[in-house]
Order: sequence, then C-alpha cells, then structure tokens
Amino acid sequence: MEILHQYGSFIAGYFGALLIGVSLGVLGGGGSILAVPLLVYLFYVPASLATTYSLFIVGLTSLVGFARAAHVNRVSWKALFGFGIPSLAGLLAVRRLILPSIPAKFLVFEFEVDKNVLIMTSFAVVMLLASISMIRHKGNKLEQKSSLPVSLTKAVLVGGVTGFVGAGGGFLIVPALVVMNRLPMALAVGTSLGVIALNSLLGFTGDAIGGVAIDYLFLLKLAAISVVGIFAGLVWGQKTSEQKLKPAFGYFVLIVGALIFMQQLSKL
Repeated sequence: MEILHQYGSFIAGYFGALLIGVSLGVLGGGGSILAVPLLVYLFYVPASLATTYSLFIVGLTSLVGFARAAHVNRVSWKALFGFGIPSLAGLLAVRRLILPSIPAKFLVFEFEVDKNVLIMTSFAVVMLLASISMIRHKGNKLEQKSSLPVSLTKAVLVGGVTGFVGAGGGFLIVPALVVMNRLPMALAVGTSLGVIALNSLLGFTGDAIGGVAIDYLFLLKLAAISVVGIFAGLVWGQKTSEQKLKPAFGYFVLIVGALIFMQQLSKL
C-alpha cells in the first residue's frame, strides 16, 4: 500500500511539473508557486533543498519561454536588465548570506522552530499574498510610475523573496514591470520570464558551487516535462483571456497556500 501511495504521489508530481510550465507560459509566473509544494509534498524533498531545485526547474523552463518571447519581439531589454540586475543582487544576498546563517533549529519566544518549517511558512505567506494579487487583478490599468530609488528597492526585495522561498518572482515581477516600466501585459510576461530565468539559474548555480548535493537526473526529468508545459501554456495564453485565467488560478493558490500555512503552524 505504501508503495502504491508513493507511486501515485510521483505521478501527481510529474503532472504538477507540466502545470509549472503551463502557468509560466500563460501568466509569466506561478511556476515556483507550484514547484516548491510539489517537491516537498509529492517527491518528499526537504524544504531547504526544494528551494534550490525549484530555482533550476523554473529557471530552465523560463529560459525556454523567454527565448521564444524574444524571437517574436515580446521582450523589453531595457526593463529586463533594469529590473533583473537589482533583483539578482537581492536573491544572491539572501541565498549566500542569510539562508546559510539560519540554524537548523532555533528558539522564537520559547518555541523551537525548524528551518524547513520557517521556509515553508514563509512560502505559504507568499502564496497567500500572490493569490490575493491574482484574484483582485484589474487588467492592465497603470498606476503612477515609481521613482528610480523606489523601483530599485522593489527589484531588490523581489529578488530577496525569490531567494528565500525559491518562489514569488513572477507574480511580483509582472505587476512591477507594468507599473514601473509602463509595459503592456504581453511585453511584461515575456520580460518577466527573462528576469525569472536570470535570477533562478544564477541562484541555482551559486547553490551548486556552494556544495549543495543535487540529483541532476531527477531535475532534468522534471524540467523537461515543465518545458513541454510552457509551450502548451504559450499557445493557450494566446487563445484565452488572462482576466479569466488569473483569478481562477489565484483561488487555487489561495487554497493550497492556506493548507500549507495551517500544516506548518501545527508543527510549531
């Protein structure tokens, strides 16, 4: 029975890898929102390692989607580097300085907290915030353009969040590009894929150089399935209204995020 349960989990996990690509292709984000829970709950990967694995899977998938977007001129190169480099600095600072300094177990107000519980609780919070953003999505209405210091701060913070939980990039990057760079949604999605690929793959490379033990065969299998998904998502996204898809996906993320949050609180 246990073997059948594990086999079923793996099948669901491979299907989830397909959805990672579909989400990235349709919405320009959401891949890592699915990747981390998939790795933790279906493939039984520890949360701290799952954030590293997520960076590779989402990064490689985003790179393929970005290459296609660039081929059809749906990328703003100015916004890509203007947002991508500061956010990369935030990501690397968190992954190289902050995450390694957190002990495996530590006390918070007399409660012993496990590092993996902290990461997954933080991840659940990011999921809940992202879901609210998707559900309340108002289309392409532009807000007042941010000043340069505010834009740089936002980019660094997005990179920091991505580095800490291995997720959160796309649903923070796309709205930021629409507001800060006044990009149409199609350009923002394509550019977002480039920023995600840059941040994720360089973040993963830093972990790999730092000595993190990595199962590359497992990662390549999941990434290959996810790449198939992104091509399906890019085609689907051209035929389906984003205003309909995004809130529906938002409710799904809300439910999953709430379940993860409650589960992690029960471990405190």
